Amino acid sequence: MTEKRIRTVAVHAGSAPGDSFGALSVPIYQASLFTFPNAEEGAAIHEGEAPGYFYGRMGNPTQAALERSMAELEGGEAALATASGMAAIALALLAVLEEGDHLVAQASLYTSTAALLDEIVAPRSVEVSRFDGSRAEDLEAVLRPDTRAVYLETPTNPTLSVVDVERVASIAHAAGALVIVDGTFATPFNLRPLSLGADLVVHSATKYLGGHGDLVAGVLVGSQELVDAARWRMMRVLGPVIAPHTAWLVQRGLRTLAVRMERHNENAMRVAEFLEAHPNVERVHYPGLASHPQHELARRQMRGFGGMIAFEMADAQAAKRLVDSVRLISLAVSLGDVASLIQHSSSMTQSSLTADQQRSAGVNPGLIRLSVGIEDVADIIGDLEQALRT
Repeated sequence: MTEKRIRTVAVHAGSAPGDSFGALSVPIYQASLFTFPNAEEGAAIHEGEAPGYFYGRMGNPTQAALERSMAELEGGEAALATASGMAAIALALLAVLEEGDHLVAQASLYTSTAALLDEIVAPRSVEVSRFDGSRAEDLEAVLRPDTRAVYLETPTNPTLSVVDVERVASIAHAAGALVIVDGTFATPFNLRPLSLGADLVVHSATKYLGGHGDLVAGVLVGSQELVDAARWRMMRVLGPVIAPHTAWLVQRGLRTLAVRMERHNENAMRVAEFLEAHPNVERVHYPGLASHPQHELARRQMRGFGGMIAFEMADAQAAKRLVDSVRLISLAVSLGDVASLIQHSSSMTQSSLTADQQRSAGVNPGLIRLSVGIEDVADIIGDLEQALRT
């Protein structure tokens, strides 16, 4: 997909005015039930053998429009929108894993994903092994004949490590395993994992896809077969359905995704360069910097380097002092908002990990995660500059 194409797709994907009396904006279908013209057609729709809707837990036209949009943006056959990013991750994993399977996961993961593996997946008699995602060659050593799937994040949360999706997919597929990628940090504007060989991509739509800090949602995209398994085997019984109004908000957010990501990318690069040059900052983790260990991989694999930066202060005290001193940037745990957000990782999103677990994940006591917004970059840098003086 060329740059021109994805900008156009972001605006028009999922739109079908002919299905909605000519409405250019997808309507919100605030309905939990849908009637059938006759019993035979009702039965076919209920069993997924014919297109249509019957009950809000299994989808509605607003949700379907969002799903069409995400499938088109990611280059997948189908998509499933969910109530949260964690719901999308859980449905993706539970749809493909069976008792006795083996799952290989990246060692450094979002803490709630790690908890899902430890507290939900592993107790279902699925053995979980870990590998360093930044070293694709390490994957071969942990793959087994019973490995069903490999789970990745790229860039990783919060250390911004980059995974070679194409190489991992090649190694995994040769062993008969599926590849699932969390693409939340990158978004389909910067990275399309399915085009690199991944089988499923998941997103927290709460972040960049929605983009305005006013919703919680998730989405998974892949082949029709895998998405159907997530919808009919897991969504059907677990029920983490996206609300119609939330689906509409995400759909609206997608229409400005390309222009927002261009500004996020541009601003983050400028902020990363500023931080790297500042004497009070010990280290900056940003794929766009030549100093990043996977910079060349990121250049090959990504359209842009994203809006997320991690940087390290001397210690936890210095990090907390900085996040307490910003004025424009908001101290908050999420990311992908149009407004810039900052957090001290070890005392916030990674606080459930032990000190040893944090170190293993690359989360040092002085690590700060910064979600660079779309404000004027001079104002963002100015705020960081004054905070670094305190």
